[in-house]
Amino acid sequence: MNAQEIYEKLDSLFAQNRIQEVEPFLLSCLEQARSEEDYGVYISVGNELIGFYRSISEHEKALSMAEDVLLLMEELQMEETEHFATTLLNAATACRAAGRLNEALADYAQALKIYEKTIPADDYRLAGLYNNVSILLEQLEDNEKAVLFLERAISIVEKQPDARMELATSKTNLALLYFKLQDNGKAESLLKEAVEIFRENGTDTDAHYSAALAGLGEAYFRMGRLEKSLAFYEEALGEVEKHFGRNDSYRLICGNCATLLGQLGRKDEAERYERLATEPPVL
Repeated sequence: MNAQEIYEKLDSLFAQNRIQEVEPFLLSCLEQARSEEDYGVYISVGNELIGFYRSISEHEKALSMAEDVLLLMEELQMEETEHFATTLLNAATACRAAGRLNEALADYAQALKIYEKTIPADDYRLAGLYNNVSILLEQLEDNEKAVLFLERAISIVEKQPDARMELATSKTNLALLYFKLQDNGKAESLLKEAVEIFRENGTDTDAHYSAALAGLGEAYFRMGRLEKSLAFYEEALGEVEKHFGRNDSYRLICGNCATLLGQLGRKDEAERYERLATEPPVL
C-alpha cells in the first residue's frame, strides 16, 4: 500500500467515525513498510501516528513514535531536510501536549533553523510553526514573545487566499494575548477584524467564530459597556450550541451572561442563565 492509498483509507476511517480502527491500521502499515524497507512510507505513517496519539492523549506513545521516526531519519542522514523539520515540529507538539515544554521549545527551535534554510520565508509551513511556538510561549507565560511569533504567522496566512478562517482564528488568538498584556484596545480591534472575516460566509459560520464573539464580550465588559458585552456573549452562546452543543464553554458563557445581567439589575434573566450554567452537558 502506497502513501496515497494509506491517506485515503485513513480519511475514510475518520469520516465513518471508526476511530478504534485507526491505530491498528496505521501500525499494520508501519510494519509492512518496515518489512519492505520502504522508509518514505514508514516516515509518513509514523508522523500520522504521532499526531493521532497526541489527539487521543496517548502522550507516551506519541513521544516514543516521534523518537523512533527521528532516529530513522538521522540514520538516513536526513537531519538537514525540510522533512526532518516537519517531524521535529510534530515531535515538539507532542512534547507540548505532554507537558514537556522545554523539550518542545528545543525541538521547535531546531525545526525553525532547518526551515529557514530549506523553504521560502512565506511558506505556509512556517506559519504553522510560528503558531505552535506562540502557543508554547504563552504556556511559558512569555506573552510578549508569543505575540511576536503569532504576528509572524499571521503575516504569512494573510497571503493565503484559501485560509480566511484560519486568519480569523489567528487574529482571535492574538487578541486574547493582547488581553493578557492589558492592551484592551488592540484586542478589541483584532476581534472586530476576526468577526468580520468569520461573517463573510453568512450563516455558514466556522466553529471558531464563537471564540471571537466571546472575546468581544470580554473586551466590552472590560470597558464597562455591559449591554454590548451581553449582546456578544449571547450571540456566542448560539454559535457554541450550534457547533458543540451545551458543553463546558456554553455553561461558562452562561455564567458570564448571568453576571452581566445581575450587574444590569435584570434579576429574572440572570437567574435563568445561572440555571443554564449548572445544567449537565447536552450535545
